[in-house]
Amino acid sequence: MLKLRGECWAITDNAAGNQRQALALAERLGLPVRHLVLEPRAPWSWLAPRLSIGGPLALHPDQRRLFEPPWPSVAIGCGRAAALFTRQLRSLSRSRCYTVQILDPRIGPSHWDTVIAPLHDQLSATNVLTPLGSLNTIDDSWLADGRDSCPALAELPQPRVGALLGGPRKGITLDADYARQLARHLLDRHQRDGGSLLVLASRRTPPALIDIFSQAFRAVPGLIWAGPDDGTNPYPGVLGWADRLVVTPDSVNMLSEACAVGCPVHTFTLAALPARIERFHAGLRDAGLLHDIDADAPALQLPLRETSALADELCRRIRARQALS
Repeated sequence: MLKLRGECWAITDNAAGNQRQALALAERLGLPVRHLVLEPRAPWSWLAPRLSIGGPLALHPDQRRLFEPPWPSVAIGCGRAAALFTRQLRSLSRSRCYTVQILDPRIGPSHWDTVIAPLHDQLSATNVLTPLGSLNTIDDSWLADGRDSCPALAELPQPRVGALLGGPRKGITLDADYARQLARHLLDRHQRDGGSLLVLASRRTPPALIDIFSQAFRAVPGLIWAGPDDGTNPYPGVLGWADRLVVTPDSVNMLSEACAVGCPVHTFTLAALPARIERFHAGLRDAGLLHDIDADAPALQLPLRETSALADELCRRIRARQALS
């Protein structure tokens, strides 16, 4: 099978979730990968990716040297800001660069060679691929590395329950009342099953919620990680060692990564979710991947791992393009 030629640019903003998705896909193509973190300036930042004229002028002068020839053979962007630059590359390279955009760009997908938008975005076109969840690097090797990075977690009593905390977003309230009720559910389950609790905050988790969990679980074996002041983020180790995962309902990325592990995944909601997030939850539930907080679930579940298959399909499309050049 012919190898792909050239270099791949992974283009993102500073959002960690966008970076993980773009790099997870780029690194599976077998090409040298260059990661560009690009932030458009006004007015492009207001209108990206709709306003595409101007080329490098969309960038601040100190970033323009990053976005110049020689152009890559493949560009993968994730997020609205990146969509501006992947769209521009198609014309700047005279279609020699195969352009891929992850997440719904909010304009016609025909501006890119391939768009990868999750099923719950309800985007449909001949060049659109629709995974159930978000892209990530989690597989058996990644989980083994996670366990190796945190060997002390093996000493904690089982079942080890990982609790992944996101934060409030439009239409989803994660406040003190939510935290107290979630903590109560986790404590009730711990009293029934024993084991340990491994609580991980994200950058979006309000400090007040972390305080509630810290107080609630002070007598429970495990750990609470609230940020860099608590040391290196043990996220890979927690996913590697977890027997069960509980994830707040707000984050598509966290839920997708939890469902890639292969252990039971639960969530807790207090109110109706926004339509787009509700469609995502419904898709996971229909696939048997997501359960209510107190529901019993099989100890082992088929993991949600879509990135490799998407990369294979993308390689096929790029090879077909390169064979014509």
